[in-house]
Amino acid sequence: MKMKSILFAWVLVVLFPCCMKAEEKTSPQPGHLELAITYDAQYATPGASNSFVLQGGSAQIHGQFWRGLGVVADIYGTHNGNMHNSGVGLDLVTATFGPRYTYQLPHRKLNAYGQFLVGEAFGMNSVFPDPSGALSSASSMALQGGGGINYHLKSRLDWRALEAGWLYTQLPNGANQTEHNLRIGTGLVWRFK
Repeated sequence: MKMKSILFAWVLVVLFPCCMKAEEKTSPQPGHLELAITYDAQYATPGASNSFVLQGGSAQIHGQFWRGLGVVADIYGTHNGNMHNSGVGLDLVTATFGPRYTYQLPHRKLNAYGQFLVGEAFGMNSVFPDPSGALSSASSMALQGGGGINYHLKSRLDWRALEAGWLYTQLPNGANQTEHNLRIGTGLVWRFK
């Protein structure tokens, strides 16, 4: 129930004000596709144990179809080779999909977006405690919410100055089987018509 309340609050805070401004001109224009390649750092808090940092990147495809509204698919992968100096690493890949709203800021070279994505998380090359024993890989549902700011560089090229978001997974961790992660990234965005 707490999770549903958080998601509902996020939708109200991020998407509702943006939709109220839907009459204003947004950028990029409807009917285009974007490909973003980013470098990301992820601050992970697995269950009750100590947090750690993973590094990696993502590839996103975004299509805008009406007044700032669009859909995005995000493939995201990170790695930590030695969590807590334990000799145990973690590779985490998420595949998520969902809506994005893009708003053209008053400064014509900037636009901001908010999104909420749902999909699957895959953990590999690690140790996942399970009632039947330790597993080396596991998968779970993934929820991702957040947003970012793009800075226009050239006619079809933007710099993703900042992307920040929250990633929720439910991989086995020996505690409560929930992980809350903070994701921060930057990269380049290519636009296609």
